[in-house]
Amino acid sequence: MDTTLHISKEQIQGDIPITVLHLRGWLNAQSEESLLAEARIAYDEGARFLLLDLAEVDTLTSAGMRAMHKVYKLFTPQEERLKALRVKMCNAPQQVYDVLGITGFLHNIPNYETLREAVESFGE
Repeated sequence: MDTTLHISKEQIQGDIPITVLHLRGWLNAQSEESLLAEARIAYDEGARFLLLDLAEVDTLTSAGMRAMHKVYKLFTPQEERLKALRVKMCNAPQQVYDVLGITGFLHNIPNYETLREAVESFGE
């Protein structure tokens, strides 16, 4: 079984420009830095709104959640943390969604059932 995390990047123009990171594989301690590096590159290139597509994430560990939290902090200025959502998720498989829900992670970073719903939510 391949436990590598593969990341592809896409730009979508909704009401605002959104960078989408499509994740495939395991989001764990071995792949934590890969996600952070891709997010930093996107941020350095000017992205300010990020969507994490979790459709093909097979496994999510506490290290993976830590990486997503660091991405949230990178994209969300301290003064906006309770006002604006700059990082969102979509397409979380049931087992991943359950872990995110149990840990309370969904309070800060919402998950949408489809990519389209997530993109449209950035304009709200």
